[in-house]
Amino acid sequence: MSFFKVENINKSFGGIQAVNNLSFEVEKGEIFSIIGPNGAGKSTIFNCINGLYKAENGKIYLDEQNIMGMNPHEIAAIGIARTFQNLELFNYMTTIDNLLLGRHLKMKSSIAQILGINFKNSNAAQEEIKHRRKVEEIIDFLELKAYRDRYVFSLPYGIQKLIELGRALALEPKILLLDEPAAGLNNEERQDMIFWIKDIRDELGISIIVIEHNMQLIKDISDRVLALNFGKMITQGKVHDVLNHKEVIHAYLGEPIH
Repeated sequence: MSFFKVENINKSFGGIQAVNNLSFEVEKGEIFSIIGPNGAGKSTIFNCINGLYKAENGKIYLDEQNIMGMNPHEIAAIGIARTFQNLELFNYMTTIDNLLLGRHLKMKSSIAQILGINFKNSNAAQEEIKHRRKVEEIIDFLELKAYRDRYVFSLPYGIQKLIELGRALALEPKILLLDEPAAGLNNEERQDMIFWIKDIRDELGISIIVIEHNMQLIKDISDRVLALNFGKMITQGKVHDVLNHKEVIHAYLGEPIH
């Protein structure tokens, strides 16, 4: 069986079929991208994968374990982390504290103890050292050291996107769901994001599923692409083949991508 597999899932809202009998597989170490027009069902797929929505039928496997029906925190704990279209950061906390929140499922002590609010418990102090060490590794990896102790609200949007990415990495996921990672970024920041996504796969060995509208990013990072429309798969395969598929061009792109 593939490392990650979605098998015949369906999800509807009030009679509207958002995801229609969708299946795909992702291999270990692969960057797999999902494209399609607004309303195609892309974010609904992510919400079904990480348990925010319950698919009506079908199966979703990670490492041969069926995760359908599990709650979001249970799915996160077995190795699926996610970023969102809209940043979900704590603006009046520092970069390092936001990243520490990404460790909460791995903490035996309370988050208050780990963040240093209560250090009477020596076990919490020892655990805090371990978790901070892991977070410092992520800060070094994403080159966030200059922003380590700064409040998130004071930082540029591109840096905030990296912090959200870092918080997802703090979970030490097996597979990372990136929802519009290039949204709102300028050209330079977008190139940096391409670099980080490739490095996460190449250096950390994390498989990645990406939803993205920016076709240059899709071309630069993807091993394979799935194209959707109205919740149904149009086609999937190598990047060039999908982006030049007649139905994909008609539904989404408007012209071939060379």
